[in-house]
Amino acid sequence: MMQNPTTLATLLGILSALSVQALEPLKESTDAFAELQARRAIERSDRDGDGKIQKAEDEGRWKRMARYDKNKDEALDLDELKAMPVVHLDSPGKKLRDVIFKRTEQGPVFLDFYFPDDDGRSDKPLVIYTHGGGWAAGSKSGAGMNSFKVVHRELLKKGFCVLSVDYRLATDGVTMRDCVVDSMDALRFASAHRKELGIDPERVFTFGDSAGGHLAQMVLLAPPERFEGDAELAKFPFKTAAGVSWYGPCDFRDPDLFNGSTRFHGRIVGGKSKSDDDNERFSEVSPIVYLRKESPPLLMLQGDKDTTIPVKQAYQMQEALKDIKAPVEIVIVKNAGHNWRPVDGEVTPNREQIIERTIKFLVENQ
Repeated sequence: MMQNPTTLATLLGILSALSVQALEPLKESTDAFAELQARRAIERSDRDGDGKIQKAEDEGRWKRMARYDKNKDEALDLDELKAMPVVHLDSPGKKLRDVIFKRTEQGPVFLDFYFPDDDGRSDKPLVIYTHGGGWAAGSKSGAGMNSFKVVHRELLKKGFCVLSVDYRLATDGVTMRDCVVDSMDALRFASAHRKELGIDPERVFTFGDSAGGHLAQMVLLAPPERFEGDAELAKFPFKTAAGVSWYGPCDFRDPDLFNGSTRFHGRIVGGKSKSDDDNERFSEVSPIVYLRKESPPLLMLQGDKDTTIPVKQAYQMQEALKDIKAPVEIVIVKNAGHNWRPVDGEVTPNREQIIERTIKFLVENQ
């Protein structure tokens, strides 16, 4: 008997939609993430559009990656870039790396999950790390680099789990709001697998730097129901307990808070031309809008010489606290530029003290 083609197409569409919304398993997909990283590198550095990174196109990147040029043609193709190792947090506990937690129009979205050194509890607190990079660069690998790996290793020693999310980057129609949604969906995914992971989704902590500091504030303060993404993951709740933001902005509504710059606005509105609803979009991704007396505790650290995310952002939060007596602690780091770079003097408190204060704040708010 002949099938009705319209009915069959409809059925296939339904099955496809169901497969997209199905809960992803706790499964490592390192090859898939390696390809994503390789394609991102090509997008950033391939200026002539030939699908390769030529030595002449990006000298700085080439110096770091030249050893992967296996055929010595002074160009890196997709296969050569895929062979580059993926950076993860080096820790003694169990790990689940390069896990796909949902699928989107732009492709799969990944996370890394690290278990404590001593993994004997079934109700472990969970810290989500959101990386920096202006919402348009960076990756979950940041959790295993520089000062962040120091923070995360200490938290793992103290019984926390660490989740590093590789949210979609704000390019090609992806917006800052999508970065927030992905970060929350990563926590919903962890909540869905709470028994296998042995976590307590009611004790979620946030930590991030720069753009990731903004996302750490958003995940901490904003109501999750306002930022639902994957329909299947929306069924699984989480609750935040405390968070730490390193030089992350809290308010996009006033360009003066960025010294008149509007360079991040395209990442909020998706590159669209100015429209009447822009102010609403700026407000939606401004953590300060969601500040309440009953908000979870936030530690906000900001450098007074930061030209990327000006210290005005921290002062704006201080002003808000005059009317809203929320549990926010603000630390102005003297002589610090972005990434705690020293500017015109010694950084005070220094990097080691900042790391120590970050860990202490999260531990004390368990």
